[in-house]
Order: sequence, then C-alpha cells, then structure tokens
Amino acid sequence: MSTWEVPGYTESLELGSGASGRVVLAVHEETGVAVAVKYLSESLRTRPGFLYDFRAEARLLGGLASPYVTGLYEYVESPHGAAIVMELVDGVSLRTLLTRHGPLTPEAGLVILKGSLLGLADAHRVGVVHRDYKPENVLVVPDGSSKLVDFGIAVDSGTSAGVAGTPSYMSPEQWTGAPASPAADVYAATATFFECLTGHKPYSGDNFAELALQHVEAPVPAEEAPEAVRELVRRGLAKDPAQRPAQAEEFVTELEAVAGTAYGHDWEERGRGRLAALVALLPLLLPSTRSTPRTTTDIARTVLPHGPGPAPARAWLPGRPGMLVSIAAVILGVLLTYGTPLNPGTAAQQTGQEALATTSAPPDAEPAGTTAPTSSAAPSPTSTSSGSPSSSSSQSPTGSATTGSAEPADPGEGTTTTPAGTETTETPTTTSPPSPAAPAVKAVAVSGFGQTGPTTATATIDVTTDGTGPVSITVSWFTSNASGQLGAADGAPQTFTRSGATTYSITVDHTFQNIGCYWSVHATTDPGAAGGDASQQLLTRQCDIR
Repeated sequence: MSTWEVPGYTESLELGSGASGRVVLAVHEETGVAVAVKYLSESLRTRPGFLYDFRAEARLLGGLASPYVTGLYEYVESPHGAAIVMELVDGVSLRTLLTRHGPLTPEAGLVILKGSLLGLADAHRVGVVHRDYKPENVLVVPDGSSKLVDFGIAVDSGTSAGVAGTPSYMSPEQWTGAPASPAADVYAATATFFECLTGHKPYSGDNFAELALQHVEAPVPAEEAPEAVRELVRRGLAKDPAQRPAQAEEFVTELEAVAGTAYGHDWEERGRGRLAALVALLPLLLPSTRSTPRTTTDIARTVLPHGPGPAPARAWLPGRPGMLVSIAAVILGVLLTYGTPLNPGTAAQQTGQEALATTSAPPDAEPAGTTAPTSSAAPSPTSTSSGSPSSSSSQSPTGSATTGSAEPADPGEGTTTTPAGTETTETPTTTSPPSPAAPAVKAVAVSGFGQTGPTTATATIDVTTDGTGPVSITVSWFTSNASGQLGAADGAPQTFTRSGATTYSITVDHTFQNIGCYWSVHATTDPGAAGGDASQQLLTRQCDIR
C-alpha cells in the first residue's frame, strides 16, 4: 500500500477507503483551507486505463465551475502516486439520509431534485454527461442545500463509451451502450427522486437481466409517488429518451411550475428546512465534527440487491423484445461484474517528472477565513466497467477527495472497498477523563449484503447502543452449498471497535477463498446484543444465472 502524500497538505482524518482508492480530509499548509484529497490506489495506478480515467476526471472538474458541484483545487501526479485535491463538502450523503430517516417529504425531495438538476445542467452546458447520478453522489449540507460529486465515469456528450453506470439508476439507453446524452442523467435524477419519495428504487430486480428488463420495458411506477408529482416521474423515467426533457435545465422549469402549484410559493424554503433538520440529527457524520475519528465512515456505495425488493406497482411480464434484452443483460452483467475497461483510451503514460500539477482554483488563491468549504464523501464504487476510484485504507497525512462514486455507498458495485476510519488517539497534555463504560447493545443487523465481483462481496453492519462507550463488532464470513446453513468459515474474522455515538454503520468487504454457491456474513458484538447475533446469506451469481 502506497504511503505517498500530496506535498503541501497535512492530513487530519481519513474519510473513506477501499480497493480503488482512499479519501482523506486535509489542510492546505499555507492557507489553512480544509480540502478533500482523493488518491488513486497503487494497484489501479499501474494498470492501463485507470490512471488515464483519473486524469480525465480531474480535467473535467477543472473546466466545470458550478455552485452545485464540488470544485477542483488541483491534480497532482508523481512517480509515486496520483491525487485530486477538491473542495471539502461538510455534509452527509443523500444515501445516508434515506437510510437513517426513510422517505423525504415531497418538498424536500423536490429541493434535492432541483439542486441536482442545476448541477447536471452546468455540466451539460459544457458538454459533459455525468452517467452515475445516484443518492451516494449527492451530499447534503447543514443548510439543506446539496452538491453533486463524483465525475469518475463522466464523458463528453455524444460519446459512445460503452455500458457504464450504477444498474438501479441506469437509463434504458445506458443498458444498450448508446451514446451518452443529458437525457440519461435526467433519468437517473428522476429515479433518485422517486426513491426519495417512496423509500425504494423504481425497479427491484435481483440480477442484471431482470433489472435491465425492468428499466427497458416495465411500466413506470408513477402511481407510487404523490399525485402532484406523478407527471414529473413519468416524464423523467420515460423509456424513450426523446420523451424526456432533453436537458436538465428544461426539467428544472417543469419542476418549479409543478412544485409551486402543488405546494405553494414557499415549497423550497420548507424543503430545505426539512433537509437541514435531518442533517442536524447526524452531527457526528459531518467532517467538521470529526477532527478525530468518532464514528464510522460514511462510505458511498451501491450494491445490486439480491434479496426481495418492494412489491411492484402492478403485475408485469416482459414481452418478446424484453426477452432479447434479458439475454443481452446477462452478457452486460458479466461485463459489469468483471470490470472490463470500457474507456481504455490510450495506455497510461509513464510519469517520469517529479510532480505534475494541473490547478484550477488553488487553495493559496483563497484567503484563510473564507466561508468554510464543504466536505466530500468517499468515492463510491459503481457497477461500471470504467473503474472509478473508491478508496483504499492508508495512513497518509494528506487530504481527501470527493466521492469517486458513494456510497458507497452508496453507493458502489464492481470494485471492492474496505472499511475506513482507522482510529487514532492524540497524546493528552492533561489528565484524561475516565473512559465511558461499555454500553448495552440494543441491536445488531446486517444490511446491504451483496456480491460485488466473482469472489468479492460487501455488507453493512448496523449497531444500536444505549450509550457512547466502546463496543466491539466482529464480522465473520462463511461459504456453503446449502441454503440456511453458515457452512465453513472463510478467512479470519474482522473486529472493529467503535465509541462516541449510539449508532454505527460499518461497511465491510471480503474476498472469498473457498468455493460455494451460498455466501454468508455473521455479525456479533461485545457486549452482546439484546436481540442476539445477526446473519445474512446470498446465492452467488455464479450459481444464479437466469
């Protein structure tokens, strides 16, 4: 693991890490400006295509100035590493808000949609299509506004860049590899809007073929949304891109007209107020409150679900065209699963210079004491073959970059991530207060357990306690050929110690070494949970190809 650090920055906290990179909170030494530094992992930096894409992301952000998108400070590359230094967004991901608090009010959902569309519109205006809009890639700040992050797989409009995106939010044309267009971003933003309103994604297929069929052919479930906004949902999720608003900016005009009519002239103020209230309930997840790690990392990621989803709005079966799409989707699923590079570009150039910097708005151009920059989430792995960086654990004392696309994770899929947040303790200069007593553990649960590759999986462990004292969480993995049985242990258990909060959400990744159609994850706590341990099992894609 590389320990290279961006010169001129001092690390204060790792925000997230995974197989493809890491995100670190840092301070620019000359100005004191807090930044986020996204490092490309050493393993990907040496593979053709990934460094090329990382540079492309930096160039794209350098040419995009928008109050609704995280800004680039500089791109730094040396023979020892590559990093994007970005604006720090002091907020939490939309995925976190939805996970912790459930569906939003219509006004709050409309505020999220409007802010995101404005960010997408600024990108579309300079000819860029995001291609990976999802809740993990939207950060909500304490005043209720939001910023769009992670342009890791963005391309120029009209580019035929192959199949890429996060399956649950991919437009029909993305599944077929059609040229990138702003209409695809409109579709993804509307799918996220639908999830904000209902608490679940528009379609809930549990494998690539089924999900592709639903996006391409299934009816739009608009009737599950509040009546006042159903037409917006129908328009944004139209199967034919020609029937959607051609540009994000055009959709904003329609949104404002609908919102004003249905919810009054002050709908936006009330929506932002609700979002601000929800963020205020999660103070320990804000980077500004985490000068030392006190809670688990909010990793943006998205994992294709393997369990049963919400019931469909109405019965639906694929037609003959859909059956053809299902066959193609199996092939697409293999591409997405095995991470075949879709945008190889040219082979990554060997960088012999000591440091190559591309600067857009360097921190030293900002006077110290300006409005506190906002914080960035960890890069979220996506089920794309483009390999946008996620994050990989390291103790490097340099800054952190914006979401490479959530959170995790939303967010992500395709690449693996490892839990971040290595806890450190500063040497006290005075007598330390006594440590809090171990709390009682109310519950431990496993969620988001899904396969991310041929031998890799990810799971989220949620723990609730009645106090802020230390608690240990142990995660074990198993393989089996029988449903309902844990089977044989696979690898050593992983133990995490957390304190300082009453709820923890830990995202853990694992590479399986044994062969088995069923994978299981088992979580225990010390002290033990009142409701007992938690387990979850899934049938792997190798044994579940439909």
